[in-house]
Amino acid sequence: MANILVTGANGQLGSEIRALAAAYPQHRFLFSDRDEVDITDPQQVAACFAGFEPAFCVNCAAYTAVDKAETDQDAAFQINATAVKNLASASTQYGTRFLHVSTDYVFDGKGTAPYKEDHPPAPASVYGLTKLQGEQEALAANADVIIIRTSWVYSQYGHNFVKTMLRLMQSRPEVGVVADQWGAPTYAADLAEAILQIIDSGKWERGIYHYANAGAITWYDFAQAIKELSNVACHVKAITTAEYPTPTQRPAYSVMDMEKIRQVYGINPKDWKDSLQVCLEKLRAAQQA
Repeated sequence: MANILVTGANGQLGSEIRALAAAYPQHRFLFSDRDEVDITDPQQVAACFAGFEPAFCVNCAAYTAVDKAETDQDAAFQINATAVKNLASASTQYGTRFLHVSTDYVFDGKGTAPYKEDHPPAPASVYGLTKLQGEQEALAANADVIIIRTSWVYSQYGHNFVKTMLRLMQSRPEVGVVADQWGAPTYAADLAEAILQIIDSGKWERGIYHYANAGAITWYDFAQAIKELSNVACHVKAITTAEYPTPTQRPAYSVMDMEKIRQVYGINPKDWKDSLQVCLEKLRAAQQA
């Protein structure tokens, strides 16, 4: 039995790991969020590690308000960088294997081919900069760290694109969705499964990995699929990034290469549309319950 500490437990990914925990009775989980442990405080982190003695720490905590980060920079750096340093340092001290979740926003989005793990990062936003610093802090403080970069995360929990689209499509005759930004959605339940598969694999190869669902699509394609699979009558209109200005510059292209996680851990990401269908069915079932 391994003790697994999961931080950011009430977010999308933490909630999906919690939902899967029952299928892993061989492990003992401690799900922690800011109410239990303030991970920006090194003393609280140290006390948590001393009490629970985790064999693994999975950091799902993040400041993810991308636009708000442009003005709320201190809070974004505290959660996305300082807290990561605290967790990585405690993991080193207690012999804990540390798995940290990062983002496609560490790239500038000017690429034209899927980003490999060793592609030079060049964040174009404060959010991306804070997440890159978190990666750097983790690598500097911990010799036993795995970093997983992911993109376009959604689930039945929390706030995300899928749930927002469903709400808008049910209340409006038309929604405009950006059709010139390319990437890949990630169903948080699939990422949670991949993380637990890595922990259960019996091997631990430090470094950076990319994980998202298989496929390269635009936000417009994503919205169209949500509409079709949900059987709503709303018209989805393709618009440009220029027609939908935001405080943060979104990556125009953030498709990631996932060959490394396939080769090292035998993890083959599921097709994005298949996973979307699973999530939509869970949302429907929850609505009817």
